[in-house]
Amino acid sequence: MNGRLSKIECVGRLFGWFLAVMPLAAPCQVASADQATASVPDQVLVAQASRIQIMQRAAAATVSVFGLDGGGGGSGVLISPDGFALTNYHVSSACGDHMRCGLSDGRMYDAVIVGVDAVGDLSLIQLLGRDDFPTAPLGDSDRVQVGHWCFSAGNPFGLASNLQPSISLGMISGTGRYQYPAGTILEYADCIQTDAAVNPGNSGGPLFNLAGEIIGINGRCSFEKRGRINVGVGYAISINQIRTFLNLLHSGRLLDHATLGATVSSDDSGRVLVSNILSSSDAYRRGMRYGDEVLRLADREVTSANVFKNILGTLPRELRVPVEIRRAGQNQTLLVRLAGVHSTTQLIEIVRMGLDGGPPRPDKKPHPEKPKRGEPDKHDSDASESHDSAADENEPDSESSSAELAQLAPNRKLVQSMLELRPGFSNYFYNRRLRQQVWSEVQSLGDFSASGIWKISGRLAGESTPVELEIGADGAAIELGSRRSELSGTLSDAIAARKQGGLLVAMRALRELLLLGPEKIGDSVYLGRLPVYQTQSLRLAEQPWHHAIETGWYDVRVRYHWDSGNQAISLIEVYGDEGVDPAEVYLDRYGPVGDSPSHRFPSRIRLQYGAEIALAIEIVQTDIGLKSPADSASTDAEAAQPAEESSP
Repeated sequence: MNGRLSKIECVGRLFGWFLAVMPLAAPCQVASADQATASVPDQVLVAQASRIQIMQRAAAATVSVFGLDGGGGGSGVLISPDGFALTNYHVSSACGDHMRCGLSDGRMYDAVIVGVDAVGDLSLIQLLGRDDFPTAPLGDSDRVQVGHWCFSAGNPFGLASNLQPSISLGMISGTGRYQYPAGTILEYADCIQTDAAVNPGNSGGPLFNLAGEIIGINGRCSFEKRGRINVGVGYAISINQIRTFLNLLHSGRLLDHATLGATVSSDDSGRVLVSNILSSSDAYRRGMRYGDEVLRLADREVTSANVFKNILGTLPRELRVPVEIRRAGQNQTLLVRLAGVHSTTQLIEIVRMGLDGGPPRPDKKPHPEKPKRGEPDKHDSDASESHDSAADENEPDSESSSAELAQLAPNRKLVQSMLELRPGFSNYFYNRRLRQQVWSEVQSLGDFSASGIWKISGRLAGESTPVELEIGADGAAIELGSRRSELSGTLSDAIAARKQGGLLVAMRALRELLLLGPEKIGDSVYLGRLPVYQTQSLRLAEQPWHHAIETGWYDVRVRYHWDSGNQAISLIEVYGDEGVDPAEVYLDRYGPVGDSPSHRFPSRIRLQYGAEIALAIEIVQTDIGLKSPADSASTDAEAAQPAEESSP
C-alpha cells in the first residue's frame, strides 16, 4: 500500500493478489497454462500484470555493488538519471571509494563515493557512464503502517550472477523501531521492520511499497538460532530520514547526527521530562531547563523517552528544529540548533577505520561457530543483529560473479578525475563543484567586483529614525539617528556584544563575498541545504531549505544561505566564540541598486540573536560605489589581504 490508494482500491488489489496466488499453490489442479488463465478473472490478471511491471521497474533501478576485486559489496538503488544511488555505509566502506555496480540489463558501471553518513549507515554514490539511468521514486515513509505490503530488492548471497536482483514480497512488521549502534555509528533510529527477506547482500538495497516507491534502505537483520539467515526480521532506514540527509550527502562531507545537549526521562505519569541539560548547549540558551516537559521535537509528538531518542536519531547535526516544552502549565516553542555527536576529528577517524577494515561491520563472521557438545548455544536464546555484506558469504554464485567481474576493466582514470580526498570529506570533488554552482547563481545579483565602499541609507522599521551604513574593506560603521558606532576589537567580540556590531560584521562579509567570491575570502565549504526560518512560523515542515556556504573568515565563521527560488542571499549567520549565539542577518525584498540598476540588493534587513530581534532596517537608497576597471583591480588586490583584527 503506497498511501495513495483508496481503501476500496487497496482491498481490491489485495483480493486480486490472493486470487492470483491461489492457482499457483495448487498446480496439480491446472491442466494447462491456458486453462489456468481462462479460469482467473480479468481484473486479477490485470493486477498481476501491473505488479510484474512495477517490480520490473524496481529491479531496473536496483544496483548490485562490488569492490574492484569483485569482493565486498551489497546492494543499492538509483534515485536520479545521472547515476546517484543510495546504499549502506557498511557496504561502501567495504568497497572503497571506487566501486563497480551492476544493473539488471547486465551492464557494469564504475561508481565513485559521494557522501557518507557513518552514524546512520548511509552512503551516496554515483554510477558513471550515462545520464539516463533507470530510477525509482522516493515514497513517504511516514505513511507506512504495519500490515502494508512491501517488497525488497537486492543481491542476497551474491545470487545475481546475471545481475538480476532478487525480489522478495512481505509486509511491514513494525515502524518506529530502534536498533542500537555499534559504538557510536550504524545506529538505526525510527526504522522500518519487515518480514520481506533481507539477507547478506541485501544491505543497501531498497524496500519498496507496492507502487514501486522507495520507503527505506535495507541494512540490518535480527537473527536467532540459524546464524546469518533471514528469519523474517529485517530493518530499513526510513526514506524520510534519508530525505533529510540527502542534500547534505551531495556535499561530499562526512555527516554527523544530532544531539540536543539534554537528556530526557519519563516520569510515573508518562510525561517526558528534561533530566539533564548542558549549560553550554543551544537548548539551554534558548530557555530549556531541567524538569521541562518535552511535548514535540522537530514537528513530531514526543510520547515517551524512547520516542524522543528515536526522533533525535533521525536528525543531522547543524539542523535548527522547533522543540515544544511545557513549564508551569504554559507551552512554548524553542528554536534550537542541534549539535553533533562527534567532532570532525572523530568522524575522520571513524571513516578511516571503516576503509581499513575497522569496526563498521560489527558481525563479520559469515556463520556463528557451532557450540560444542554440552555447551549451550547462545543463539538459542539471544537474538543478534547484524549488518551484512555479500562478501561475508562463500556462496558459489558469488565466486562466479567475482570471476566475471574481474574480466571487466574498471575505468580508474574516469573515477580518479571525480575523486578528491580531503580530511573531513568523503569526496571533496562534489563539494567544490556545488560550491562553484551556487557561486555562479549568486552572481545573478550583478557583478560587484568593481564596487567600492557601500553607503546604505534607510530608517528603522516602523520608525522615522534614520539609519546610515558604511561598509568598506577596512571597516564598517553605522549611524542610528545621532549615534555612530564603528567596528572595533575582534569580529568575535562584536558578535558576543549582541548589538549592531553583528550587522556590520555580516555586511562586511557579504561585501567581500560579492567582490571576491568564496574561494578568495577564506576556506569555503558547501554545506548542503538547511532550513531558513524567515517568518513567524516555527514548524520545520513549513520552512524553505536554502543552499549554505560556510567560510572561515578572520576569527569567525560566516554562513551564507542562498535561495535558488528567488535568486537571492536570504540569511547570513556569523559565528563567534563557542557557546555564543551567532549574529543572524536576514535579507529580503531585493530590488535594483540606485547607482547601478543592473545590480540587485535587499531593501529590508533584520539583525537577530537567537529569538531576539536587535535591529530591523528599511533601506531607501544603496550606493555600491562602482569604480572604473583600473581602480577596481588595485582595490581587489588590497581587499584580498586580511585586515588587522583591531580594525575589522
